[in-house]
Order: sequence, then structure tokens, then C-alpha cells
Amino acid sequence: MSVIYILITVSICVAVLFLGAFIKAVKSGQYDDDYTPSVRMLFDDELIKEKPNQFIQKEKPKSI
Repeated sequence: MSVIYILITVSICVAVLFLGAFIKAVKSGQYDDDYTPSVRMLFDDELIKEKPNQFIQKEKPKSI
């Protein structure tokens, strides 16, 4: 029976921790932008630019 009390106490502590993190995120303005996510899908193709991979080295021909 004492294990149930420990589990309830731990779960309440975790819930309070997540609530505090959520309130901090809301106060810091993380959820303020409502417009951009709705139009981001319309401009997805224009934002993606392929860059040449500069780290690929070409193989040198092997001498026999």
C-alpha cells in the first residue's frame, strides 16, 4: 500500500514539473506565432535549396 502513495506523489511531482515547463514556454512567447504555420506549407518548395555537398571527395584513378 505504501508503494501506491510513493507512485502518486511522484506522479504529482512530474505533473507539476510539466505544468511549470508549459507555463514558462507560454510566458516566453513560444506559442505566439499563429499565422506562419498555416502558410508555411504553401511556401515549402521555395524555401528548400539544394547546396552542393562540399565534403564529398572525388576518387582518384588508381594506377596499375
